Amino acid sequence: MDEYFMKIAIDEAYKAYSIGEVPVGAIIVNNQKIIATGYNMRETQKDPTAHAEIVAIKKASEHLGGWRLVDCTMYVTIEPCAMCAGAIVNARIGRIVIGASDPKMGACGSVVNIVRNPSFNHRADITWGVMEKECSEIMKDFFRKLRER
Repeated sequence: MDEYFMKIAIDEAYKAYSIGEVPVGAIIVNNQKIIATGYNMRETQKDPTAHAEIVAIKKASEHLGGWRLVDCTMYVTIEPCAMCAGAIVNARIGRIVIGASDPKMGACGSVVNIVRNPSFNHRADITWGVMEKECSEIMKDFFRKLRER
């Protein structure tokens, strides 16, 4: 099921790509059903918090009628940054499935590990590398084309 849901997160990343946003996509699943989707919209909304993960968390909270997303899994194409990892911890998301790591800003183990920090009152389980090549390629392609311009 992880690949099935990651494909949908990748579709979200392509939505960001198509409008000139950094192509990151996220979805949130509860009881094997997608309850929220999101893609980066920082440039579009002129909002530094409009990351794919934050967009999806807000939608999932609205869908469930509360901020606790304990029985949910987030699928995200690129490892969340510190802001998004903090939101994942605060939302009590139980599991994160990550496509590709982010060695510059990743906060789920690459640079720091906010979601597994034993000092916090919640820790999320992490599954790495689901459709890693596809998730990595969309980012590489986006930034290659950006440099060409």
